[in-house]
Amino acid sequence: MSDLALSVFAAETGGHVVHEPKEMRFERFRRGFDADRYRASLAAKGLRFVGRSKPGFPELLRELHDPPPGLFLRGSAEPQLLSDPSVAIVGARSCSSYGSHVARMLGRELAAAGLVVVSGMARGVDGEAHRGALEAGGATVAVLGCGVDRDYPAAHTHLARGICETGFVVSEYAPGVEPAPWRFPARNRIIAGLCHATVIVEARERSGALITADFALEAGREVFAVPGEITSALSAGTNALLRVGAAPLTSPADVLEVFGIEVGAPSRLDLGDHAASVLAALSQEPAGADELGRVTGLDAAALATALAELELAGAVAEADGLYRGVRPQQ
Repeated sequence: MSDLALSVFAAETGGHVVHEPKEMRFERFRRGFDADRYRASLAAKGLRFVGRSKPGFPELLRELHDPPPGLFLRGSAEPQLLSDPSVAIVGARSCSSYGSHVARMLGRELAAAGLVVVSGMARGVDGEAHRGALEAGGATVAVLGCGVDRDYPAAHTHLARGICETGFVVSEYAPGVEPAPWRFPARNRIIAGLCHATVIVEARERSGALITADFALEAGREVFAVPGEITSALSAGTNALLRVGAAPLTSPADVLEVFGIEVGAPSRLDLGDHAASVLAALSQEPAGADELGRVTGLDAAALATALAELELAGAVAEADGLYRGVRPQQ
């Protein structure tokens, strides 16, 4: 049986097929399928296919109990990239400014350390994780829940172009397959399956990001959750993960430790304006939140976001209600 034939049959029938169907319809399709011609049509569109039975298929993904028949690839990298040490960063589409900052910072720092950043190219956390990786000059992989030739969402067409320059847009779905609600949970198993570790930045209860975490746990992979405010609906899912044993993520070093990567010399901090003003205030002396708000002129929400960004970057630490700068900006 051809992996490619199985993938194309799934696309043409609109089904989710991972094993050879025991039906005459598939047998008739297989007999009439011209793999060489189809591969040529893929190449003409700048696409490739790596089958599950081939050596280039990622071993981590093959370990799933239902790996896809293969992956369609769009991008200029070598397929080996899909087997390099990788981390998934996923979360809410309608994320908070805090979630956006954290996702981008994690994507940037982890890619700079040599990890491949994998996500789903959705709005919110996913998109910011990809952007952070690209800012670091690293490689990132976007896994779609539709045909590999689609930029979904369309607003991320420019982002997809950047991803393809150093990494891949991938999908188990052939060109032309439309997005459908049931395809995205299936897509999430591939995001988790490609990665040694998965980070959930923000997630509501019963969100797609939690499905990704479940797949990662089922596969025996490491799962991290970014702690969030107990009063925020966007933190309900991540805090629930922490309650059942996910590892809390307090800095990129928590993830790098899993890969045996030592944190090198501090790089220049790339901070938002609010975080930079807070760090400048703390360079003078330690201060509490009220004092920082007075000095910087930030309201409570903006100050909380800035402090969280600085804490995750390892630039400040809090003790007994006072914040101290621990990593000067270079």
